[in-house]
Amino acid sequence: MSLIEQTEEEGTFRDNLSTIHKDGSRNWIYVQKPAGHYYNRRTAVSIVLLIFLFLSPFVRVGGHPFMLLNIIERKFVLFSIPFWPQDFYLVVLLVLTVLVSFVLFTAIFGRIWCGWLCPQTIFLEMLFRKIEYAIEGSAVKQKILDATAFNREKFIKKGLKHIIFFGLSFIIANTFLAYIIGSDELITIITDPISKHIGGLVTITVFSFVFYAVFARFREQACIVVCPYGRYMSSLVDDDTVAVTYDFTRGEPRKKPSKEDKLQKQGLAVQTAPRGDCIDCHQCVNVCPTGIDIRDGIQLECVNCTACIDACDTIMTKVNKPKGLIRYTSFNAVKDGIRHKVKPRIYAYGIVLLILLTTVSYLFITRPDLDILILRQPGSMFQKMGTDEYANFYIFQGINKTYKDLQIEIQLVSPKQGKITLLGSLSPITNQTTKEMRFILTLPKNELTSSQTKVRFALVSNGKILKEVESSFVGPESP
Repeated sequence: MSLIEQTEEEGTFRDNLSTIHKDGSRNWIYVQKPAGHYYNRRTAVSIVLLIFLFLSPFVRVGGHPFMLLNIIERKFVLFSIPFWPQDFYLVVLLVLTVLVSFVLFTAIFGRIWCGWLCPQTIFLEMLFRKIEYAIEGSAVKQKILDATAFNREKFIKKGLKHIIFFGLSFIIANTFLAYIIGSDELITIITDPISKHIGGLVTITVFSFVFYAVFARFREQACIVVCPYGRYMSSLVDDDTVAVTYDFTRGEPRKKPSKEDKLQKQGLAVQTAPRGDCIDCHQCVNVCPTGIDIRDGIQLECVNCTACIDACDTIMTKVNKPKGLIRYTSFNAVKDGIRHKVKPRIYAYGIVLLILLTTVSYLFITRPDLDILILRQPGSMFQKMGTDEYANFYIFQGINKTYKDLQIEIQLVSPKQGKITLLGSLSPITNQTTKEMRFILTLPKNELTSSQTKVRFALVSNGKILKEVESSFVGPESP
């Protein structure tokens, strides 16, 4: 029986949380500062994502926002592409595409989102913990400082840290607010006298305290207790999923270095018990942000941050052992010594994702710049004009989804004969606005085929037909 199987049978780690004592009190985790190849890569990814997060609502393309998620006024701009409520189907398909991509990549690579892309992880590990290391020092120094009686040094360090924490939380809260109300509105609020926005200031301060509480105190509990992603996506992980995994076939039985090992290195023949490469140094546990021991196997609390990989590789280098005792691989690959297998369900997820990507791409490409609605005015009847003509009133609504003004004219496609009389100004339809007006369509008696004659209009801009719209024309029973 392998160590993993034995540990699971004994239930020594699955019946409790490493962040909670047996009496229910919080077990505060002092995380050793990680360092290594993967940590450097995560840092680079985090820098890119942080730049994108903090700058996106303030970047403007052609004078228009790059990102805007104004739920209140139903204005949405994603990567400078404007969305209207009429485009809600596209938003739904985009969300489905993102969800399926999460499902696919989680089934293949485990919770890579949590360790590399999640805002909670990036803010905590790449901002708040770095500030904490800079002010209070290493994990050991932080623990000593917390255990020390309150003095001047502790007051200065703790006070400075929490002031910076709250200031950073306030910046984060205002950044998210900029996504909702727009950067121009946020700047206006900031530059206006405080008395004009007391309610908004109170609201943003409350949200700042929430962010501060999460990153200063709640921390990994957000991932372990609150976030549903770990539970939903962990159901997709199986023995063939590539994740941060401990090679128990190589590492067990683990044993700390002994005098016999030193004598053996000196070339002396010394009888020693069989042992694996793991020297039981606990460095993988010390750097874990959720306080687990990866050697116990894949666990719900593991966010695949790779800190344990870097820590273990550093130790393996020092003891002249090959790296990769903890690495990205699957349980079956470790147990059976075979390469990762791709299961049929992975292909199924990939096919679904491909279909969604194709559909969304097609709908985006074919999405009209001008959304037009032409309806016969409700409740109105036909009007007889002279001896052989009849007229109907119509309502026109046009939504300009582009960032440029459009010059529009309405032309009658069928029947061939007829006259359109505008009851108001049609052009231009300014960018990102809705234009509503009425017009009259007059048809000669000989063009009426029944009491409900089909008519077709063309919306033309600069000689180009943007869209054709079909409606009906009400006439007498026997024209």
